[in-house]
Amino acid sequence: MMERMAEQAPTQVMGIVNVTPDSFSDGGRFAHVDAAIGHGILLAAQGASIVDVGGESTRPGATPVPPPEECDRVVPVVRELAAQGIVVSIDTRHPETAAAALDAGARIVNDVTGFTDPRLVAVAAAAGATVVVNHMPTDDPRTMQAHATYADVVTEVRDFLARRIDECHAAGIADIVIDPGIGFGKTTQHNLLLLRHLDQLVALGRPVLVGVSRKRFIGELSNDATTDQRLGGSLAAGLAAVARGASILRVHDVAETVQALRLWHAIDDA
Repeated sequence: MMERMAEQAPTQVMGIVNVTPDSFSDGGRFAHVDAAIGHGILLAAQGASIVDVGGESTRPGATPVPPPEECDRVVPVVRELAAQGIVVSIDTRHPETAAAALDAGARIVNDVTGFTDPRLVAVAAAAGATVVVNHMPTDDPRTMQAHATYADVVTEVRDFLARRIDECHAAGIADIVIDPGIGFGKTTQHNLLLLRHLDQLVALGRPVLVGVSRKRFIGELSNDATTDQRLGGSLAAGLAAVARGASILRVHDVAETVQALRLWHAIDDA
């Protein structure tokens, strides 16, 4: 489905709804179901083609959330947003949560661990879901930064994603989107190299989703700007990704990103 959406418009925007008390940027703001639903509806109205709902923070050192608790957080939000006609993605690494969210109307499964769990692959395949395959060097977000060591980060990420494309396709998943995993077990230099050479991932022939919004490397390059001071850097990094072939941007600031993309594409098409 996201492949088809990527063909319909120059760049798609995926808005983020964190139904968590501890996400790195907006933890706690949308931890209650009603607030999360309202925010998802707002993001769609601002121009998000997809709303990505997550119930477990994946920042370094975050406390894991058991699937029953994660389901309690996200399923009511997914159900209501889907009922509003919004395309919903479930951001989870747990097959139980993915199955419950898909039953509630989600159409996309976004897994930060890259669908290395065969149970999650089976759930997505059985539902005919679109998948977003993210690169992370370990399956535990708590320790991912300890694994930020690469001989050649671009080649290693590309090869990992190529293998996951083949394995997901062999399992019966047709609609596969890839994500280089900016900030997931990566240093600032790794992130910059992946963005600079994003065309090597685009060459794999799948839509590329990039999530740079408010991430730590932007702060590190901006005099330690706090998360709420990283909009400019987020827009710059996102547009750099689009220039190199990204099809989808995953963002917190939907209205500003949509405006930036509208101007970007207008200039490109003039």
